[in-house]
Amino acid sequence: MEYMETINMAVLTKKIYDSGLSLFDLKTLNDILGVKKESTSFGVINRLIKSKVLVKIEKNKYLLQNGKADDFSLANFLYSPSYISFETALNIYGILSQFPYEITSCTSRKTKQKTYEEKLFSYTHIKKELFWGYEKKENFLIALPEKALLDQLYLAGKGLKGLSLDEYDFSFINLKKLKNYLNKYPKTRQFKKITALLGEYVKL
Repeated sequence: MEYMETINMAVLTKKIYDSGLSLFDLKTLNDILGVKKESTSFGVINRLIKSKVLVKIEKNKYLLQNGKADDFSLANFLYSPSYISFETALNIYGILSQFPYEITSCTSRKTKQKTYEEKLFSYTHIKKELFWGYEKKENFLIALPEKALLDQLYLAGKGLKGLSLDEYDFSFINLKKLKNYLNKYPKTRQFKKITALLGEYVKL
């Protein structure tokens, strides 16, 4: 019996490594392992955790032990749909030099914060109509520079984000693309006021 369990565990472990993934939700894990019953799934995953093949991040979310999962991929994985934006994206592009203490993302779901291994991941709600302007980079989704800037401005206009335009380097911004994106945002009084402020720094 013990021999059979060892063989089964070796087969399951191989399936996980062969998938090439580092992050798994419950459905993905069950699909890879070929497990259909919930009771069987619970037992199998517990064995994989005890065998130090997987690490449980939170309910129904797992990481391959010693697997490579950067903070940005993890941010996408912990709460989806989401994409890296705001201060974190602006820092990645060199527009904002100061790196934020949290990994900031945009989501069409409700605003939420999550913590994993003492790192804070924050997700700020944005209307579904504004959930665009991102691309896949390596293993994560991130706003394009112009979209990250406008996301920041849009929420700053609502009083939900800080804004110190003196600290921004706008040389990384494509002005033509920025103007095009700007036309897709609702022309609220607050947003007009904040974009007028931006106009003091770039030619809109």
